[in-house]
Amino acid sequence: MRRILRTSCNQQLPIIQSNRHPQSLKSNPLHHHFSSSNFPPKDPSFTAKPSTPRSSNAFFDEINNTHILISRISPSTLSESVISKCSPFWSKKGETFTNPSLHTILIKLSSISPESVRRYWRVSSLIPKHVLEIVLGFDFVCENPRNESRKVALLWDLFNWASEQSESFEHEMQCCEVMASMLARIGSFREAESLVRVMETRGVLVGTHEILCKIVEGYANAGEIEESVSAFNWSRSRGIVPSEQCFRVVLGILVQTKRIRLAYRVCKDMIEVGFGLSNVENSSYERLIELLCKEGKVLQARRLVKNRSDSGIEPSCAVVNAIADGYCEKKDFEDILLFLNEVNIAPDPYVCNKILISQCRRFGTEEANLFMKELEFSGFQPDETTFGIFISLSCREGKLKDALVYLSEILSRGLKPDIHCYNALIGGMFKKGMWKQARDVFEDMLESGITPEVSTFRVLLAGYCKYRRFVEVKAVIEEMMKYGLIEMFPLEDPLSKAFSLLGFDPLVVKLKRDNGAELRKAEFFDALGNGLYLETDLDEYENALMCVLDDAIFPNFNTLIMNKCDHDDIEAALLVKEKMVCRGQKSSSSAYSALMKGLSVSRSHAMKAFYLFEEVYERTAQQLPCETLNLLIRSLCKRGSLRKGKIVLDYMVHRNLPVENETYTALIMNLQKKGWQKELRECWELARKDKWLPPLKDFKAIVTYLTHQGMLNEAIVLLTNMLESQTHMISDISDIFLEQLCDTGHAVIGHIIAEEVLAHGWVLNHTTYNYLVSGFLKEKRYQEAFGIFDAMTFKKVAPSMDVYNTLMPQLCRFHKFEKAMALKEIMLQEGEAPHALYCVLLNGLCRIGQIKLATPLFEEMSAKGVSPGADAYNALVLGYCLDNNSRKLGEVLGLMVRKSFSLTNSSYRHLVRMMCLQDRVSHALRLKEFLRGENVLQPLLVYNILLFRFLQTGNGALGLSLVDEMKSKGLELDEVSYNFLVCGFCKSEDVLRSMEFLNSMIGNNFRPSNRSLRMVIRHLCDHHYLEKAWELCRVMESRGWTQDSTVQKALVECLLSHGKLQEAENYLHRMEERGLIPENILYDVLIKRFSWYGKIKMAVHLLNTMLKNGRLPNSTSYDSVIQGFCACKSVNDAYDFHTEMLVRGQTPSVKSWDMLIYGLSANGQTAESERLLDSMVSSGQNPTRNTFQSVINGYYTQNNLKKASEMLHKMQQHGHVPDFRTHWTLISNLSNSKDKDSEDGGGFLSNLLSRSGFSWKKGSKG
Repeated sequence: MRRILRTSCNQQLPIIQSNRHPQSLKSNPLHHHFSSSNFPPKDPSFTAKPSTPRSSNAFFDEINNTHILISRISPSTLSESVISKCSPFWSKKGETFTNPSLHTILIKLSSISPESVRRYWRVSSLIPKHVLEIVLGFDFVCENPRNESRKVALLWDLFNWASEQSESFEHEMQCCEVMASMLARIGSFREAESLVRVMETRGVLVGTHEILCKIVEGYANAGEIEESVSAFNWSRSRGIVPSEQCFRVVLGILVQTKRIRLAYRVCKDMIEVGFGLSNVENSSYERLIELLCKEGKVLQARRLVKNRSDSGIEPSCAVVNAIADGYCEKKDFEDILLFLNEVNIAPDPYVCNKILISQCRRFGTEEANLFMKELEFSGFQPDETTFGIFISLSCREGKLKDALVYLSEILSRGLKPDIHCYNALIGGMFKKGMWKQARDVFEDMLESGITPEVSTFRVLLAGYCKYRRFVEVKAVIEEMMKYGLIEMFPLEDPLSKAFSLLGFDPLVVKLKRDNGAELRKAEFFDALGNGLYLETDLDEYENALMCVLDDAIFPNFNTLIMNKCDHDDIEAALLVKEKMVCRGQKSSSSAYSALMKGLSVSRSHAMKAFYLFEEVYERTAQQLPCETLNLLIRSLCKRGSLRKGKIVLDYMVHRNLPVENETYTALIMNLQKKGWQKELRECWELARKDKWLPPLKDFKAIVTYLTHQGMLNEAIVLLTNMLESQTHMISDISDIFLEQLCDTGHAVIGHIIAEEVLAHGWVLNHTTYNYLVSGFLKEKRYQEAFGIFDAMTFKKVAPSMDVYNTLMPQLCRFHKFEKAMALKEIMLQEGEAPHALYCVLLNGLCRIGQIKLATPLFEEMSAKGVSPGADAYNALVLGYCLDNNSRKLGEVLGLMVRKSFSLTNSSYRHLVRMMCLQDRVSHALRLKEFLRGENVLQPLLVYNILLFRFLQTGNGALGLSLVDEMKSKGLELDEVSYNFLVCGFCKSEDVLRSMEFLNSMIGNNFRPSNRSLRMVIRHLCDHHYLEKAWELCRVMESRGWTQDSTVQKALVECLLSHGKLQEAENYLHRMEERGLIPENILYDVLIKRFSWYGKIKMAVHLLNTMLKNGRLPNSTSYDSVIQGFCACKSVNDAYDFHTEMLVRGQTPSVKSWDMLIYGLSANGQTAESERLLDSMVSSGQNPTRNTFQSVINGYYTQNNLKKASEMLHKMQQHGHVPDFRTHWTLISNLSNSKDKDSEDGGGFLSNLLSRSGFSWKKGSKG
């Protein structure tokens, strides 16, 4: 098939215009998603609302056209358009809200701790005291960290909501302190810090010490170095003394980021506040000393060492090395000795060698030798490298005698001189003209067992050539051949070879005979007396030879390293580097670069390359080549050392060095694998600024990761950038992107992108339809999938076989049979395998019981020469079973037997089901025997299916006989078998038999299903087998099995019916303590039972447990609690539950209203009871006469006769007639009323009587 998107740069081809302008697309993403203008549905059940439908001809012309002008394409416009329409689909939904109401926040908080917020349901605004009480009520650590974060986020919403009530609102300081502590506890350090700073503006910082320490440490642990240091500095500027741990954390990150001045100040601060440095981590302390010394601040380093030494901690070798090295860099040799005498510890040999080299260069070898003696008093033990340094520098000074003395010193100490010592001595001999003695030194070297290298022979060649000893030169060449160091052709001149080894061109340096009579040109004579001379530039010749001799005396290790790296001999290069360090020399930038490059490409030396990078970064001012650094990052990423790779990247970014595309790809790909989100986003941002684009082979993996992580914004921007920069690969890029988008559950966004692509001028290929249909089916968005399929059907575009296999069952399921048949025909025309096509459709029809449609399809297969296989016959078996057609089923089974086709598990299961429902058990048993003979299905599976069906139909005897038969045939019951037996006998009311199998199951270490346990315990309790139920419950507890609502309800109700209330409470508490309560727990029945027994506290606890598990108790549960509180005269508690009930959208019963209003009135809260009564009326409920009466009595008790009269009037308006006692009580109390006449001229009493139904006529007598 062609790819999704085809474009061409051919400017001569016409642009295919769409009938719909891009701006006409609906702005609402949901409407846009359901828009099918590009995928027009034919099915009226698809309720899409097209924006501006295009004509079919225009649409399909665009689909068919594969050429379009690239100049029309604007990836940036595409990106903006897609992101604006897709953003609602990836916007994150959290627990916080833009403008949350108080009730919204309280409802969320009540799912964590209902009891902490319940008393605040009735308040419309909060005062500082309320906020403090709520925050203190939640100041506990949840066992689940996710719930803890959610809890604090909601409290922070509440805290801010309260602050925004008015400008004058000020939280209590304790509330700010607790809130800040909770924020710090969950890692919301910025919010916690802002709150502490607010407290500081109000002049209160008491109690913030621990919070600030958590903030500082939290920032540091999260890698937010700047924020951590800033918070620390702020706290110190306010006079707050952090904890010692906080000091140590800050010191660690300052040392890590090489902020030496601040780190030193923190150390001084620790000393001043009395902590000292004794508990500082050794790594941070030693690193700080090293960094101080590198910056020349040796005196400050010594002060820190002294403080630590005063605590009884001796300086480590690393500290001594750093300080000695620092003094050496400053050429302060006297202080070195003073320091070493003070600590009585000698530095490592390489540091001492560096000091001695510096001494030699500054004062000469004699003074350096004396200094070495001083070092020996401090414990330094010179080695062969140390004396080798003296030999080399003595030879350079021309003091051969001293050099030989140092050689003898090496031998006398039992040390073994290395080859560099002998090279230096040989070179020194030649420079002094002692060419004969040079040979003696060489012989001594051979006797000592040192194998000569090319470097030694080059010294000999250079010396002999200098003194024109060409006979000896030829002898040296022969020796080199003997050691296998060189090879020579048969006719090759040994002198020419020697000149080549010394770096001369044999054609430029020639040895000639002087044929003149006076031998004026002759420089020397051979054994035959011939006068010979060199024809070359003698000055250059002599200088080159002197360079070889000088290099032998004091070798150029940098050149050696580079030579080894050029020959890919990394191991040898590392050895040279090690020698260089031991001799106290520094590597050049070129040597570092060559060595790092070689190490980076090596499989086993990538980490050594990073350590070299750190060495360059810290010890030298050299800058490595960008190519080397990029190579190093990729090598580190390849080996999983991402943090180190990130360090090198930060180094490059800090110095504005170019980072290669391949380097960014390596980092991003490996950060994806590790799942380091923060680092990935940082790297992604850097890469984006550098216009990074991945290669196509990595594009798929990156898009997959981005879509899985919900980073869809980044994915779409990457897509458009790829399309813009790689126009020749538009088809492949889009193909990969849409495939991954649909495969990761974002088919809606894929649909939007597809529409935008069409609107921007690109053309969709058939593969896009496959991705979208497959994606929508995977997300169970069937109508959207059908809408896209309609476009495919109309155009007669065939889906892939995978899409066909998933789409066809859904078409059948939604009774879209015409579409299913049409799809089958399209696939047949495409040349797909007919057998597979028919079987998928046949199976889809049979599964939904459409055997009438499946039968002619089966006949069509045969008519078209498509031989039905076992899968087709099994589909018919399923269809006829569902149709309950025994006759046709028998025919199909007969055909299957003749064709030797086997039944599938599903077919057998449906067959047994039908036989049992038709009471044809004997047929089922014969079928079992037949299948045993065929050996098609697993025997245990066959018996389990029979067990289930027999027990479901109440045929327990047959079930037991099957069990006996299984045992006789050596078949062991499995977990499925036991569960069928337990549930089956429970259903047959044979509880004891069920319990027997349950015990056997547990004894065989099988875990019964929740359904089995539920049924057994319920039946045991129903039959009053309390002890057995309780014993089973203890078994479940001991094994940590969760006990669901039914189990707990059955046990508790059984305990309550036996009067064991305390045992019931203890059991429920134990379930909670051991974490055996499922999340979907329902306690509604138990809440009512405990309320009925007067255990209102337990009822409330169960109600709270349901809320904490995300389950809302029903209205009867709330009613029972409200009525229980009213019964025990806890009216305010009842009122809180009543308000909560209303907030949660539930309707209290009339009895609950009545009892609560009565309780409030009796409690002297008559005004509140009247307000509640009005609320009852407004909610559509009709209060009872007693409800009005209780309010009237309350006002009467308060002697508020006017309000009592008004309530009496309301009572009458609702159709209730007051009793005589109420009338008489009011009349007798109002007979002496001095109220003025009302507006109608009558008195209060007359008005009351008239409202009560009595007429008052003028002139009548009382």
